[in-house]
Amino acid sequence: MTKPTRGTAPGPGESWTESRIAGMAWQGLRGDLFEDIWAFRPLPPLRAERFARRPRLERLGARWLPHAVVVAFALFVTLADASSRESYPSNGLEDLIALILALVQTVPLLLTLTRPVGAWWLSLGGITFNAAFWPHGPGPGIAAHVGVMVLVTLRSRPRLAAEMWAISLVVVALAEAFFGPDPYGGSAVLPYAVLTAFFLAIAVAVRGWSLARGEVAEQETLVADVLGQHTLLEERARIARELHDVVAHHMSVIAIQAEAAPYRVTDPPEELARSFATIRESAVEALAELRRVLGVLRFESPDGGPDAPQPDLSRLDELVDGVRAVGLSVEIARTGAERALPQGVELSAFRIIQEALSNALRHAPGSQVRVEVSYVLTGLGLRVVNTAPTADVMPSPGMGHGVMGMRERAAMLGGELTAGPTGGGGYEVAAFLPVEQPAEQEQPASTVSFANASTVSFTKGRPAVEERPAAQERPE
Repeated sequence: MTKPTRGTAPGPGESWTESRIAGMAWQGLRGDLFEDIWAFRPLPPLRAERFARRPRLERLGARWLPHAVVVAFALFVTLADASSRESYPSNGLEDLIALILALVQTVPLLLTLTRPVGAWWLSLGGITFNAAFWPHGPGPGIAAHVGVMVLVTLRSRPRLAAEMWAISLVVVALAEAFFGPDPYGGSAVLPYAVLTAFFLAIAVAVRGWSLARGEVAEQETLVADVLGQHTLLEERARIARELHDVVAHHMSVIAIQAEAAPYRVTDPPEELARSFATIRESAVEALAELRRVLGVLRFESPDGGPDAPQPDLSRLDELVDGVRAVGLSVEIARTGAERALPQGVELSAFRIIQEALSNALRHAPGSQVRVEVSYVLTGLGLRVVNTAPTADVMPSPGMGHGVMGMRERAAMLGGELTAGPTGGGGYEVAAFLPVEQPAEQEQPASTVSFANASTVSFTKGRPAVEERPAAQERPE
């Protein structure tokens, strides 16, 4: 059998021994309470994520609440100690001792904010000094010492709490043996042991609960990030499936026109016929590649039937009627000269309005919704704004990435989209989708004023919409 090494865990072929256990215990104790006892370990403020839903509290300094509580407790102990000293007859020496005791009781409490282990040693020395030189019992000093132990435990591993409790109990027992018990209350060893064990057990439990809660929050954050990425990929796949139909249609038209073009000309030159044949072959090949690459993104319909045609703005009234049927008041306003737009633009515009209406239905039940569609020379302006909800908002588990999907659609077309709350407690989504114009047409600046809420200016195809902070966005 291999000879055991003192102070280390047994390895293969080794066994536990009393000396090994004692050595490991001593190494742990020395590392916790005897090495770098004055190491600088400032108490960090509360995480800003805790005040994400209450930003006003963060602005008021709520992140520093634990520090304020420690300072307030130290002040309370000082006042209580001063009040208790006044009930005893005093002289010059006792006044000096009382001042020293006040310092060794208050300073360790404040020191726990930066050097917790050193604060505990200083507090333990204060308890010993109190037993040696103050004949009137521990007074509020015992509360200060217990407070220091609790604060150190809340910032350290549970093993440190057991070590502090054992050493403190030994010191109190030795101090009582050397200097005598409390003349007013008898032996304090047993009450001290029970009192400190009770509060330290609570501190250990609170620390464990806090750590578990932090780990759960961290895991939830990771899951939310993964879910967000997954949702974003799903939205991009959905956009790709929809655009697959649009692109495939245009490629089919190119192939058919290239095949029919030579027959529209009497005796076409051979070079022209070859050019049209090359165009047709390229279009057919591109269409086959497109179907091969993007065809995997298409979902089969549940009943195995053909897919429905992709929607466009001609079905906007049908969409609004469906939303009205479930109880939401929706108004449509169209400005500018209506015209047919590229299929991709109309599809994205329809989906953006559809998502914005779904958000209003989910997050603002009972509100008034206004949908504005503005045709300008350089593109299409969209605005969906709702008032504050008048009914209870039901939770929507699994939601939260609708705005991201709308932005993806706008960015795909080279447009812009903003979303954020309005001043009256409502919510607004504004987007601009550019449309390429023929080179011979001029594109003067156009301004579209959306009624009731704000003005969105479209200059050379770009909206001058004030960008709202991302932190104020609606969850979906």
